[in-house]
Amino acid sequence: MSMDAVSVIRTKRDGGELSAAQIDWVIDAYTRGEVADYQMAALNMAILLNGMERHEIARWTAAMIASGERMDFSSLSRPTADKHSTGGVGDKITLPLAPLVAACGAAVPQLSGRGLGHTGGTLDKLESIPGWRALLSNEEMLSVLDGVGAVICAAGDGLAPADKKLYALRDVTGTVESIPLIASSIMSKKIAEGTGSLVLDVKAGSGAFMKTVEDARELARTMVGLGTDHGVKTVALLTDMSTPLGLTAGNALEVRESVEVLAGGGPADVVELTLALAREMLDAAGLTDADPAKALADGSAMDAWRRMISAQGGDPDAPLPTSREQHVVTAAASGVVARLDAYDVGVAAWRLGAGRARKEDPVQAAAGVELHAKPGDRVTEGQPLLTLHTDTPERFEYALKALENACDIAAQGAEFNRTPVVLERIA
Repeated sequence: MSMDAVSVIRTKRDGGELSAAQIDWVIDAYTRGEVADYQMAALNMAILLNGMERHEIARWTAAMIASGERMDFSSLSRPTADKHSTGGVGDKITLPLAPLVAACGAAVPQLSGRGLGHTGGTLDKLESIPGWRALLSNEEMLSVLDGVGAVICAAGDGLAPADKKLYALRDVTGTVESIPLIASSIMSKKIAEGTGSLVLDVKAGSGAFMKTVEDARELARTMVGLGTDHGVKTVALLTDMSTPLGLTAGNALEVRESVEVLAGGGPADVVELTLALAREMLDAAGLTDADPAKALADGSAMDAWRRMISAQGGDPDAPLPTSREQHVVTAAASGVVARLDAYDVGVAAWRLGAGRARKEDPVQAAAGVELHAKPGDRVTEGQPLLTLHTDTPERFEYALKALENACDIAAQGAEFNRTPVVLERIA
């Protein structure tokens, strides 16, 4: 044996740089099953604690791309544009965004994932629609893209299989927040996917994996650099995740809210971010004359949504699941909501059944948290503030513990400044 997992782990544990040969070997060996989950978990933790240099991240990403196939969308008549979010609470933006951009003339090959920790997963959300399928063959994916213009599906087994294993492992080993692992995970899939352009939604705040704008900026610059180096036109928006996006956190709850946006309504922050990302995607794809706001208003985005859901086996008219049990949390005082912590809300939704503690766990389609007020809103004592949804009421007590310090209510007349949704653009 020329290499072994323990030596690679020790190198990074002791603060050293992994060589190109070490990276290539450990990614390949883990993909083949020669390196065990517990060994890769130890290496992931060493990377989280000690970091990686730029050249290490680039090689790690290239090794994950090389672990599988690369897709080719050159046969499509439309330019391709994709988007990726680093994850947040109530982040349902992909659902209205993909059909909206398709309605404006681009092809959106959206490869999405499952929930990670306290953040929701796009595939988990869409699977609350009866009949909808996340798993498509490459041929099916290309067919939906050609016919509809947008597809949201899981990455196939052949696309960056190393990342598929690492993605699930990071969720259950406390290593999600590592910038090198996040950047390489996202960009290996996106580069292997073959999209012509990519817009990144990099979130900062309590509900994001990057808690500070500085860390989010570092992650964004790392990913923009990786994309550019591989010939993919890449831009990033830094967006706020100190407060949940929209008024829902949970699977079916977020689908329902996304449909409201496509129907011309929905919460203002969800609409604002959807349109901002749509404009970036269309600009990157060369469709500078397209107007996504018009596509929302005239119903063409909704038409694209219905076609996309139907093409993947779903029934866009079927009723979404609703929870068997609800619990209302009321305002403890009258005043102005000064803070509603995204992380606490995300943990509560996870504890209610919307997320998973182990990678093999199922999720409840109807579980989650519904918000009745956001920062800046006036409330009166006893007014409903949150509604908790679950099929298993024994979860309420545990979820409520997560919300004990989630909300601050200031006195009436207190000064309040809303944080903008889009904080910064990095290209």
